[in-house]
Amino acid sequence: MKLTTTLLASAAIVAGAGAVTAQDMANEMTLVSWGGAYQNSQQKAYVEPYLEANPDVTVTWDESSNEAVAKLRAMNEAGTITWDLVDVVAADAIRLCDEGLAMEIDFNEMLADGDDGSKAEDDFGEMLVSDCYIPQIVYSTTFGYRTDMVPEGVDAPSEICDVFDTETYPGKRALEKRPINNMEWALLCDGVAKDEVYDVLATPEGQEQALAKLDTIKDDVIWWSAGADTPQLLADGEVFMGSTYNGRLYSVIEEQDQPVAMMWDAQVFDLDGWIIPEGLPEDRLARVKDFVRFATDTQRLADQAKYISYGPARASSAPAVPEEMKQHMPTDPANAGNTFLYNYEFWADYRDDIDAKFQSWLAQ
Repeated sequence: MKLTTTLLASAAIVAGAGAVTAQDMANEMTLVSWGGAYQNSQQKAYVEPYLEANPDVTVTWDESSNEAVAKLRAMNEAGTITWDLVDVVAADAIRLCDEGLAMEIDFNEMLADGDDGSKAEDDFGEMLVSDCYIPQIVYSTTFGYRTDMVPEGVDAPSEICDVFDTETYPGKRALEKRPINNMEWALLCDGVAKDEVYDVLATPEGQEQALAKLDTIKDDVIWWSAGADTPQLLADGEVFMGSTYNGRLYSVIEEQDQPVAMMWDAQVFDLDGWIIPEGLPEDRLARVKDFVRFATDTQRLADQAKYISYGPARASSAPAVPEEMKQHMPTDPANAGNTFLYNYEFWADYRDDIDAKFQSWLAQ
């Protein structure tokens, strides 16, 4: 009943706002995400119920979110936008918005009110970090480690700088093949104060300092690009510890029952959410708007937490998160004793330049 009521309300609002009917909407959507456990949570929480209520609609997934900025730039250059809705991290959303590649959103008009009666703009609150971005979840990038590979007589790793201590904790590490997070952790473990990290990283000398610290473990690193890589490397025992998204670690620990534990110290909070590519034809845009209104309402974002341990971006969704999942959330007080706050604006401004320097360093 709730699903039917929500969809009827959504249809009424869309029709009232722009006299759009189901016949005016495209019946195919290409959604872009990250694959693995996270994409599965999206599929279960809102794609499947949406398709159940809209049996004429088909959805195709493209797992290219890590290349979203480059690919949308190329599509724009070619004048052909083949994606309808793209899941990206906040810094990429800011870049895409600044470049005119993502559509600006009227949050209160396009998104459903919260179940508590709050307007969308108030319900999402400070999560609305860009005029083009519809956040879905709060996640963190943190480390998992093999509990059966901890050296005898040594405490399990519990601090971020244990990643750089290959003498106490020998073995391979898995790090993401990009500068974000790695550069911050390197500076923290090279003595830079938390509140000074981005000031230092904004300078060429600070960038070199971070790379020099990463040099100390470079020979022990396996670089990953997909979120599923580190959980698989941990499950196979190919690495002792590795960074990835906390929800991926939840999956390998709780669902696969692997001998893996979380290390929450200096976890980096971030957002994942939708952008709508600028320039979609009207029929495709109408379908996307209808889907987004449904997929980002209070209940749908709470439902996603049934399948993966990410915190919903809407405040009204939090009370509906299953109790058994709350302890696995990055925002749980027991896990959030020492967090690192990701600076979206910094990476939106510096990403291309530092990326180039980082990739050059990798090739050395």
